[in-house]
Amino acid sequence: MSAQFRDPAWRTRVTASLVFLALLWPMLAASEFKPWILFDPQSLRATAMFLGDFLRPSLEPEFLRMVLRDTWQTIAIATAGLSLALAAAIPATILITERLSVSRLGTGRMHPAGAALRQGLRWVLVFLRSVPELVWALLFVRIVGLGPTAGVLAIALSYCGMLAKVYAEILESSDAHATDVLLANGSGRLPALLYGALPESSAELVSYTVYRWECAIRGSAVMGFVGAGGLGQRLDESTKMMAGGEVATMLIVFVLLVACADLVSKLLRRRLG
Repeated sequence: MSAQFRDPAWRTRVTASLVFLALLWPMLAASEFKPWILFDPQSLRATAMFLGDFLRPSLEPEFLRMVLRDTWQTIAIATAGLSLALAAAIPATILITERLSVSRLGTGRMHPAGAALRQGLRWVLVFLRSVPELVWALLFVRIVGLGPTAGVLAIALSYCGMLAKVYAEILESSDAHATDVLLANGSGRLPALLYGALPESSAELVSYTVYRWECAIRGSAVMGFVGAGGLGQRLDESTKMMAGGEVATMLIVFVLLVACADLVSKLLRRRLG
């Protein structure tokens, strides 16, 4: 190969690729990754049988009525869980957002007691969002039993930490002038939030909230596999029975739900924009 067409960094690229493969191989071995199992004759027969049924979605009236009922329950679980999360996340956001601190005005430094309270609350929120909602659902299924209640509580706890963290970051990145003026003139934190920081950040806050609602719908489907109710629990039953047509119908419903959530987000952003 002539010099003008030769890659000057080929040695570095090859070395980096070899190092990557050397590091990847032990990880694949530790995870017991065995893709050749997919080509086992028994696996291929089961796959062919499932896909043959999967390509023909189930449209029986009785099954569709059951799917609609479980879909409504899934939406209810996601909405109720997100509402509870908002009820806790909004006060937490007001407390942990440094921009809404009155003690930092003038000096730029918060009072030690206020700083300690904020840091403690931040650690609580870190704990809540560090535990996946599926793990929360497993715990609540053991406490309150099978059903939607476990899913609602799992979403509420996990999403409370997520919402408060992102809300605070959105407010912190907005223009501080209006908020500082309101606080300097004796305004409370809530009016400073509503009339100072919120108008500029409302579109982004609403967009993220609707996105979390979309995630809650998907999360409620996953939590159904551990007995937390909704369409996910029905999907788990159909999957175990290898009923590909039923699985295909429910997956189509999930796609439609996410598409509707995306449409709602666009409409709200357009109204606020």
